[in-house]
Amino acid sequence: MFRRTAHVRSAVGTAVTALLLAGCVTTTPGPIVPPSPRAQDELLKTVERTLVDRCLAARGLTLAVRPRTDGEDRRLQTALFGTGPRELSLTLATGHTVRAHTDGCLATARQTLYGDQAHWFRAQVTVDNLRAEAQARMKNDPAHRAALERWTRCAAPPGAPRPDRPDPAVAARCERESGLADVRARLEPAELAKVRALRADQLTTYRQLRSRALQRAAELSAGTTTRKGIHT
Repeated sequence: MFRRTAHVRSAVGTAVTALLLAGCVTTTPGPIVPPSPRAQDELLKTVERTLVDRCLAARGLTLAVRPRTDGEDRRLQTALFGTGPRELSLTLATGHTVRAHTDGCLATARQTLYGDQAHWFRAQVTVDNLRAEAQARMKNDPAHRAALERWTRCAAPPGAPRPDRPDPAVAARCERESGLADVRARLEPAELAKVRALRADQLTTYRQLRSRALQRAAELSAGTTTRKGIHT
């Protein structure tokens, strides 16, 4: 009985000692991602610009000096945005098609930050155009069509020259008088919710890749890298 008790006490003492030693170990926290969306956007823009500047510098170019000749300008544009056919393409529900290169310093910077440029391109373009898609869907609503007709008669009365783009003050007045502003305010939240549900997969991808990019941006901004590294 004495030996068993002594053995248990010894085991407990060893465990306690291990816990105490573990408690003395300190870990270095990783780079901190800013909590506010505005600060996060600023971090991403700053680091993306830094990566672009490094890429251009490797080619003997810079954004800080305005090109003096057309040849220099074309060379800078090519290095920045890429050449040839645009490899990335996405046609939105609105009918508008967005395209981008996969080469060039801007594409290289985004590949570094987001890890998968093609997935980020599709997710970002989709998310950036959610409101436009919701507004396009509103045009099918009878109340919206009627209000839009009233707005058109207000902004471009019959018999008067029809401007390509009405004066902003006239357009705003007609939105109020035609009831178009009220109709849009009533319809847009519901349509936007439907669009967000339809594009849930792309929204998830957007959040995941943005979170990954923020961590990488924080590491680069702090001058640190993980064991895997961030290749620029």
